[in-house]
Amino acid sequence: MAEHGADSEAPQRRVGMNKEQQNGTFADPASLSERKQKDREERLSLVLWKRPRITLQYFFLETLIDLKEWTIKLWQRRGMVLSILLLLACLTLAYYTEGTHQKYVQYLEKKSMWCAYWVGLGILSSVGLGTGLHTFLLYLGPHIASVTLAAYECNSVNFPEPPYPEKIICPDEEGLEARAISLWTIISKVRLEACMWGAGTAIGELPPYFMARAARMSGAEPDDEDYEEFEEMLEHTQSAQDFASRAKLAVQNMVQKVGFFGILACASIPNPLFDLAGITCGHFLVPFWTFFGATLIGKAIVKMHIQKLFVIITFSKHIVEQMVSLIGAIPGVGSSLQKPFSHYLEAQRAKLHHKAGEAAPASENWLSWVFEKVVLIMVCYFICSIVNSMAQSYAKRIQQRKYSEEKIK
Repeated sequence: MAEHGADSEAPQRRVGMNKEQQNGTFADPASLSERKQKDREERLSLVLWKRPRITLQYFFLETLIDLKEWTIKLWQRRGMVLSILLLLACLTLAYYTEGTHQKYVQYLEKKSMWCAYWVGLGILSSVGLGTGLHTFLLYLGPHIASVTLAAYECNSVNFPEPPYPEKIICPDEEGLEARAISLWTIISKVRLEACMWGAGTAIGELPPYFMARAARMSGAEPDDEDYEEFEEMLEHTQSAQDFASRAKLAVQNMVQKVGFFGILACASIPNPLFDLAGITCGHFLVPFWTFFGATLIGKAIVKMHIQKLFVIITFSKHIVEQMVSLIGAIPGVGSSLQKPFSHYLEAQRAKLHHKAGEAAPASENWLSWVFEKVVLIMVCYFICSIVNSMAQSYAKRIQQRKYSEEKIK
């Protein structure tokens, strides 16, 4: 009996030792760090061009989870949702009711849609911690360039609307203003869309701020790799040697020590590390209006005027002509490169004088065809990046669920 009791206790002791070893292994920081690194590499391999089936499956599952969470949040704020629906119903009634107010309704509709378009493009440009669609290069920059070229060609900025901005047409010769086009005139013409785009980029910087602020106030472990990287950077501030780490530390120190004006300085220049400023402000519980106010002023006013000036000066008439002549001066291939650019500019000038009832100009230049295809490729890549990101988020949910189950065991 004693032997049998000893034999029966032995497996229990071995099981207990295994559990202790497992718990000890799981609690080992080095082993846990290696495991997290492997899990991260596995998540990053979830992309459409490597694992399309599982990526699409995780994307749809993550979409369903997000829809469920948004539905719950909307139900919790049903009073606010009901108020918004009543307001939309009143606006719809005013929109479809005949009366003298229709001219104001049409004006507000036109301006609000115009502003919402550029705000949306601005949000797309900065949302997603650096993975956004670069809408300045694709939309706002070419729009400012088109207005600049048209202003010098038409000797006016009184472009008829519509079809502007889809197509800029010079005003009738009778109404053409006999005055020189100044830099300030063009800046004033594109100020609304540029500022709305800048405001959109400021709104797109809010997710990193709210993520870091919520993690700091809740005291929970961070649920974002960018935030984890930020905390690791704070722990190793003295050992940073490479340029990227020193640049991140400079942004973090400026925002933390200077406050409003530090955020304003970081937001007022083209700064790929500004996501770090949002995480820093959230981590150190900088007040919302201090962060958003400085970001809005920096991006929508200061930075946008700098970018506008650069594009307008670059596409001014005399500078464009000089650039075309310099292209022709390139030995060997200059003349072959100069010809398509010259044709492209002539085609654009012809479009500016094209009236609504006339036939459209001849064939499009290959440069515009290439630009359209580049835009299409970048939009497709942006959509793919969203699918990949959501699939990786679902994979992270699965991995965190495993961590929780192992801790319970």
